[in-house]
Amino acid sequence: MTDELLNERYALAIERIRQIPAEKSVPQPYRDFFAQMAQYLCKMDQIRSRIAEGYLKTASEEELAVFNREPYEDVIGERYETSYGNPAFAVRALGETHGRSLCCLYRELGNAVVWVYEDRLLELTAAMELYLELYAMFEEETLPSAQYVKESIYWYVSDYAEERQEYQVREIVDPSLHFVKDIVMESDLTDLRYLYQYGEYITENEKGTARFLNTFSQEEIDAMARTYTEGFRKCFLVARKDLSKKKTVSIRFHIGFERMIRAAILQFREMGLEPVISRGARRTWVAGASANKQYDYDHREDRAYYFDKAYVERGLETWKNAFEEEKVHANGMAGPAVIEVFGEEPFSPETKKEAFRYSEKQQQLCVYEMSQRGQITNQYIKGEERSFTIIAYPLPSIGARFEEIFAETVKINTLDYMLYRNMQQKMIDVLDQADRVHITGKGANKTDLYVNIWKLQNPEGETAFENCVADVNIPVGEVFTSPVLKGTNGKLHVGQVYLNGLNYKNLEIDFKDGMVEKYTCTNFEDETENKNYIRDNVLMHHETLPMGEFAIGTNTTAYRMARDYDIADKLPILIAEKTGPHFAVGDTCYSHEEDNLSYNPDGKAIVARENTVSAQRRENPEKAYLNCHTDITIPYDELDKITVIRKDGTTEDIIVDGRFVLAGTEALNEPLDR
Repeated sequence: MTDELLNERYALAIERIRQIPAEKSVPQPYRDFFAQMAQYLCKMDQIRSRIAEGYLKTASEEELAVFNREPYEDVIGERYETSYGNPAFAVRALGETHGRSLCCLYRELGNAVVWVYEDRLLELTAAMELYLELYAMFEEETLPSAQYVKESIYWYVSDYAEERQEYQVREIVDPSLHFVKDIVMESDLTDLRYLYQYGEYITENEKGTARFLNTFSQEEIDAMARTYTEGFRKCFLVARKDLSKKKTVSIRFHIGFERMIRAAILQFREMGLEPVISRGARRTWVAGASANKQYDYDHREDRAYYFDKAYVERGLETWKNAFEEEKVHANGMAGPAVIEVFGEEPFSPETKKEAFRYSEKQQQLCVYEMSQRGQITNQYIKGEERSFTIIAYPLPSIGARFEEIFAETVKINTLDYMLYRNMQQKMIDVLDQADRVHITGKGANKTDLYVNIWKLQNPEGETAFENCVADVNIPVGEVFTSPVLKGTNGKLHVGQVYLNGLNYKNLEIDFKDGMVEKYTCTNFEDETENKNYIRDNVLMHHETLPMGEFAIGTNTTAYRMARDYDIADKLPILIAEKTGPHFAVGDTCYSHEEDNLSYNPDGKAIVARENTVSAQRRENPEKAYLNCHTDITIPYDELDKITVIRKDGTTEDIIVDGRFVLAGTEALNEPLDR
């Protein structure tokens, strides 16, 4: 489509939308909804015009803060209670027949802010045309049927699937997308007005982070970036992969870290890697604050409205075609380098019956779709050739001692590599003798779990555990393995844990032969809600998942920081997993790389790289890979023992009463004693 035709379509659409707030051709209660949505779209048009006029460059910081808030104001705070974006209110105000569908339309139109800031006119115009199509239906003498409305939204999503998926794939691999990169590299980062160029919701977290990083010297910024970029480089060295074959790296960060990201871009370019930076899936790769986490949660399964097999198959076809178009860029992608953040208040959502939810059949389709998309992606960005690194820093919302906590986090991210490597090797030497490992909780913690360990055929040259130091996962501090599923049995329990942005209270998972058998938590009074909460957000709609990883975290310094500053419930899993034993449900840590031999620093080959689920990868790859991996950590203060049980029945303790007791690991207790 030519730019001239697209501009003509947009002009016609916005001209018609401007007329709607004054019209009365749609009956109540729908008239108010369509009028409000028209006003919103007109506001998006005004924002687009002001951006084109250079407003983001000339307005004051105070003016830009107001400008930034406008697209989100209807879902912030108490306003959300009477917002058409709230499915409970939408159904109450608009009725059962159309309330949920129009609430779904509200969310779709809410994406306009991204399209406006990035000048993605096709997506913006298409959404406006969908709105006008539905408005015309409600103007008719007879209200449209629920099915008629659904079909309109379905065909809108289907008709533009190709364009959207092409852009999603480009966001993953194409370095020529420069919207974010231009902000990072060309802005005056001492002038915080730059934060408002993204169009993301900006809070004191983003401003406070940028302001704080502006107090650092360039040498300090370069050192922080170097920890991050060197972690990425080291992960290729440790895995014996050739980084020189790669051309790009995917940088993912939270808004406010631009000074560090600018330094990292220059360092990656020294390695021959050009950064790919974009908002990514669900605006999580380059992210600002959420205007309302409950709003995001309420709409997380909106696709259930139109999700069927035909939609999935068309999506997979366009996903494959998009990767084929970008295969050169995809082949050059080295993997993601991620900066995570922590410090927000743990979020416990309200489950609303009015929100769309996947049916059992749709959940199975989700699993199928995720598996197939993962396989396609892996064909073009080969798992055996890529890697990743992740590092985390706190946000100002962590509390009044933010600057102290930030400084402590920097120290944790740069702990002595060799010291931890040597102590962790002491553990591995004993763990490699294990037939099983027994983990028990203490006090209110009900953990009682036996993990079956891979049996070594050549102990002199093989190991079952990886000695994880500061490369893929920064900071240092864990040894891990892929458990043998058969014979892995028992209960995992943790009093409170924060997973993928959601809080879980008294999470319990029972394993039988390594597979999740039962699960519950105490977030909700209704037990069905508790189970659904875990199935949707931990099991990712699977009926069951294997235990993909058993690890012992050794970063007692991070644990002490969490206790000293009372932030244990705010740590990201990246750090939390290093503060006690943890267990992942889902794929192993070697997903799609099982056939690549990797080695520990002592030269021993890591042989525990698969289980009986991933072993199906050649015959049934859709069954071998679950496309999820969620770590669940038991903190030291809830831990009784970790005991190695040898085949002859003899035992040796690694941890007793939450303290390391193995000879050569005593230094790990020093932070616990402070």
